[in-house]
Amino acid sequence: MVKGQIYIASKEIQDALESVCDPEIPVLTVMDLGVVRRVEEIDGVVEVDLTPTYSGCPAMDTMATDISSALMKKGYKVKMSLVLSPAWTTDWISKEGREKLEKYGIASPLTEELDLQALMGGDRIVACTNCHSINTKLISQFGSTACKALFQCKDCLEPFDYFKCLK
Repeated sequence: MVKGQIYIASKEIQDALESVCDPEIPVLTVMDLGVVRRVEEIDGVVEVDLTPTYSGCPAMDTMATDISSALMKKGYKVKMSLVLSPAWTTDWISKEGREKLEKYGIASPLTEELDLQALMGGDRIVACTNCHSINTKLISQFGSTACKALFQCKDCLEPFDYFKCLK
């Protein structure tokens, strides 16, 4: 079974991983987010490589614990490894994950160039997740978590998070 860039041989393991949500954005699974980089079953042990969204991300310990728990509930022994290279990028968020973000009220990442224009140049290119207007303004470069910025729509007046592009 192929999910994103990784191969998972067992549907049971795939289902267990799909049940683990990001503790900071519970609408996303770890698979949607793309932080699971390798899954391999070797002699009854499921080895999982996990890449943090950024160095020092406080959610990584919780994700690793939740992944281990989900797999152990299925009867597997688990070996978790933190992998820092290559660094995680927002390009690893799945199409389904981006759709879930938007429905949840978080604007999904733009391209690197457009991200800089929105965050540094004040260009109105981040669309409101409520009414879809691009008549929006940056309120703060840091939102509820370090990987998000806070915007407000000038049309419907709703504040919303924007998931910054990370490369």
